[in-house]
Amino acid sequence: MASEEYMQKMQARKSYRNFWHTDLMSAPLADPLYCCFAVCCGPCASYLLRKRALYNDMSRYVCCGGYMPCSGRCGESHCPELCLCTEVFCCFANSVASTRFMLQDEFNIQTTQCDNCIIGFMFCLQQLACICSCIACILGSDELRELSQILNCLSDMVTCTVCSCMQTQHKVEMDKRDGKFGPPPPMAVPTPQHMSRIDQPIPPPAGSGQSPPPQQMVYPPPQQGYGYQAPPPQPTEGYGYPPQSAPAPGQGYGYPPPPPPSAQGYGYPLPPPSQGLQMPNYPPPGAGYPPPNYGK
Repeated sequence: MASEEYMQKMQARKSYRNFWHTDLMSAPLADPLYCCFAVCCGPCASYLLRKRALYNDMSRYVCCGGYMPCSGRCGESHCPELCLCTEVFCCFANSVASTRFMLQDEFNIQTTQCDNCIIGFMFCLQQLACICSCIACILGSDELRELSQILNCLSDMVTCTVCSCMQTQHKVEMDKRDGKFGPPPPMAVPTPQHMSRIDQPIPPPAGSGQSPPPQQMVYPPPQQGYGYQAPPPQPTEGYGYPPQSAPAPGQGYGYPPPPPPSAQGYGYPLPPPSQGLQMPNYPPPGAGYPPPNYGK
């Protein structure tokens, strides 16, 4: 269960997006005095850095930062200072790596490719020295024994150098965390951005800070074609109301329509008064209501 959790943390570190304040190559230049202190007394520097990474709260201390199978089983809660001293002197490389993992998980810091190459070279050199020592012990060859001793000295020098650079890198990162580099710069007001409009053929560049030249607006806006031809204009002669010209006699098409010839004298309009109004007798003679024989 602990190994699965550890592997999940290792996978999560690949998605971190922040970077160290200084890389391993530039760490000695960032704080030369502390780098010399880490070279001369690496366990002391590891003790101070772990305590500082815990914000000087030793009640939070867990052996190897909780990244090893023995973490939480060594009685750290009873005497955390003694357990930390034992860790930095007996497991110096693990103590440095545990502090590094704690800072990475706290600030989402990823390791650069250059730092990975340096750390990988240190591990490979240690493994090569160990293999040569085992082969020299099995074969009993003096040449191989001398070669293994040279590789061991070289690997120890590389380990001491890399660990001191890593500790300096951790110290600089915690200085940044504690605000020893000064307060962070205030956030600047972003430059104004202009939204593009439909009538602009090209939108203005975002964050330019300069307003685009004013454009004359025409209303109504011109009709933009969408791949279809506009229909040709239709003639208006004879389609409007009222008609453009009066029709010829007998060919009217206005309202009301002319009366039929058989209804002359009965319809509308009435004839002029000079001709007189000739209408049939109405009601016809002999017709009335009620009829004469009604009710008999």
